[in-house]
Amino acid sequence: MIETLLKKEHQASAPVAQTVDLSAILQKKGWFMATAESCTGGLIAAACTDLAGSSNWFERGFVTYSNAAKTELLDVDPELIERHGAVSEEVARAMAQGAVARSHAQAAVAVTGVAGPGGGSADKPVGTVWFGWATPGGTVTEMKRFDGDRASVRQATVIHALARLLELLALPA
Repeated sequence: MIETLLKKEHQASAPVAQTVDLSAILQKKGWFMATAESCTGGLIAAACTDLAGSSNWFERGFVTYSNAAKTELLDVDPELIERHGAVSEEVARAMAQGAVARSHAQAAVAVTGVAGPGGGSADKPVGTVWFGWATPGGTVTEMKRFDGDRASVRQATVIHALARLLELLALPA
């Protein structure tokens, strides 16, 4: 019981530490970031804006839960969604690129996945999340499968999204 609580407490504090580091690196570069979120429903943006002073480096968040929102707000081609599905590398890439194009940010993170408990399939089981990170250096995508209930999948998604963005921003230009 105590170990479970400590693990949850550590996971809850991870985004805070990551946002402090993101804040520093983005401000040093003079950049802003944006988020494009489906399965997390704004949790990444919330983790960023939980930090006081985030308006100095966080530009905006797009919550694009529906396919129509992905198309209308991020200019994701509906044929891309039809061909590959909303939870796909192609859509995650388009979401990240759309977040940069539709904002004043230089960097963006996008997530689209199956948080559960339903909605999964043999190809895309519950816990499948596609990530996209867009920076001036290009766009990177990655797929992860997380275990646990809906809250656990969403929390793991937030942590990974921020950690990988931090890694990408820390790479030499």
